Amino acid sequence: MDDVLPYPFLALVGQAELKTALVLALINPQVGGVLLIGPYGVGKTTAVRGLLDVMPLVEIEETDEAGNPVKRRRPMRIIELPLNARMEDVVGGINERVALEQQRVILEEGVLARAHRNVLYIDEVNLLDARVVDAILDAAAQGRTFVRRGPMTRLYLSQFVLIGSMNPQEGTLRPQILDRFGLRVWVAPLMDRDQRLEIYRRARRFRENPEAFRAEYADETGRLKQEIAAAREILPQVTIDPAAEQFAIDCIQRLAIPSHRAEIALFEAARARAAADFRLTATIDDIRRVAILALRQRRSVQIDEYAAAVALEDAAIEQVIKSNGAAASPRRRARKKSSPDRSETVTLPTPADAASLDRSSDT
Repeated sequence: MDDVLPYPFLALVGQAELKTALVLALINPQVGGVLLIGPYGVGKTTAVRGLLDVMPLVEIEETDEAGNPVKRRRPMRIIELPLNARMEDVVGGINERVALEQQRVILEEGVLARAHRNVLYIDEVNLLDARVVDAILDAAAQGRTFVRRGPMTRLYLSQFVLIGSMNPQEGTLRPQILDRFGLRVWVAPLMDRDQRLEIYRRARRFRENPEAFRAEYADETGRLKQEIAAAREILPQVTIDPAAEQFAIDCIQRLAIPSHRAEIALFEAARARAAADFRLTATIDDIRRVAILALRQRRSVQIDEYAAAVALEDAAIEQVIKSNGAAASPRRRARKKSSPDRSETVTLPTPADAASLDRSSDT
């Protein structure tokens, strides 16, 4: 895929929200990935592949010919997951060819291991096997992949930027999966006539002469690449203003969003935006600019209804406990009054009485 010249990322017409979300994810992978939602033909995959030109350098550990570990720096890559990927292809498994031809069992790494320090792109993620999606999301959250095949086990690092795309006409994602994507972008078709005409003109020029078309955006693309690299450098020093923290939490509570991943994605996206502007403090304005990306599609009617039902049931239980306790108190007092006073009716024998009882028993 790296040999194919991608359509320039900055040549996309419109779609500012789409571009912003993808750049923020490159700057700060801790936003939790990006989910692109939209119909066919609106540029989702084109935008993701266009990131190749602005990928920052990352340090990776490889092995040389002698088998010694060597650290190198290279640009991030895009690892695309095919729709028909099996679980073994994703997490890794036994090399079947070696097992059949050489009678040896070798565990091979999967897509998740190859995606380490790269971008993992899943097109039509809503059509992928649910078990495969769960494995990918677990690896994205933990930063590693554990493979076990019988007595053999291997642990792979799998820290990557997760990007998924889907067409809602073909079905939705389970709430559990949807919640794991930090930023959600609605890639709407452009309705402006001039913009749609410009899309056609640029697409035609790119098909006729890709090199010349890409050269028109080379300077802008180079500057964006440098800005992303610089933002990644200062990101660890970026903090969030306390007023911005309170503002964000207030918004989340007023929206009644149940998942705590909402504030994580919101804060990390705000930090990434501040870093992109070469600032060391994320402000309320940063929160406002990324809030829709981080909080979209996080409210749950089902959870609200369930929580309300639980609250009603809890209130009924509390009412019964309180009323039952109040009714039980008079009965306890009544039983206390009616019971004999053992200190008055029972007289303990004195030592002299005990001695006389012993003598009478002897006679």
